[in-house]
Amino acid sequence: MISLADLRNNVRAYVTDSEILFNNGRYDRAIYLCGYAVEIGLKLKICKTLRWSGFPENPKEFSNLTSFRTHNLDVLLQLSGSEATIKSSYLADWSIVAQWDPEVRYRSVHNAKKDEARGMLSSSRAVLGILGIKV
Repeated sequence: MISLADLRNNVRAYVTDSEILFNNGRYDRAIYLCGYAVEIGLKLKICKTLRWSGFPENPKEFSNLTSFRTHNLDVLLQLSGSEATIKSSYLADWSIVAQWDPEVRYRSVHNAKKDEARGMLSSSRAVLGILGIKV
């Protein structure tokens, strides 16, 4: 299992790394890491909601929990118990964040614009805050 502390630290590290990349004009990769910060943040929220001490880490631990083994932010949001709150009060931020796809790692670099990356950073921070994760 990945401990709650490790999940929280990883979320903060991804946001910090995203900011560093953003500040150095690496907008594509800043967006990419923001998506992982939100993914891990949602997994942390799932753990809290279900009162788990950690998140499954390997195939054996995921046995009978395959729904949780995903990068799909919409699925993770549903599983987190926060979907109604986020989609009713923070839909604009969620709509930006939900566009993320881990497959972006295969796209050509230098496609993202500064405003797009700034929006993803801002919306990621907002969503993480709503989930109760301080970054």
